[in-house]
Amino acid sequence: MTGFFERVYRVVRRIPPGRVVSYGDVARMLEHPHAARTVGWALGSLPEGSGVPWQRVINSEGRVSTSHQEDGVNLQRALLEAEGVEFDESGRVDWGRFGWVGLSRQEIEALLDA
Repeated sequence: MTGFFERVYRVVRRIPPGRVVSYGDVARMLEHPHAARTVGWALGSLPEGSGVPWQRVINSEGRVSTSHQEDGVNLQRALLEAEGVEFDESGRVDWGRFGWVGLSRQEIEALLDA
């Protein structure tokens, strides 16, 4: 599992500020389309100050869904808003404006081979 977690971290480090991606999108980039929950576990296990921008990964509905911390949702939203990400009145992010297209297969391969 640790190998997969490290691959998740490598991809998430590439998400630019002000952009978001879903847990499932990260899993698909890593060719594990059914591993969205595992992506969440990987991000949830990060130590504070890891440098991995975990806040940029949200659920497929465009909402923050941090459950491992009492104030996790508020923290994630605040971090994203500080990067310029906006939420509508229902707490959703507009994928068209803030979604990240991800990495190409070649970029993923180069990143994972590094």
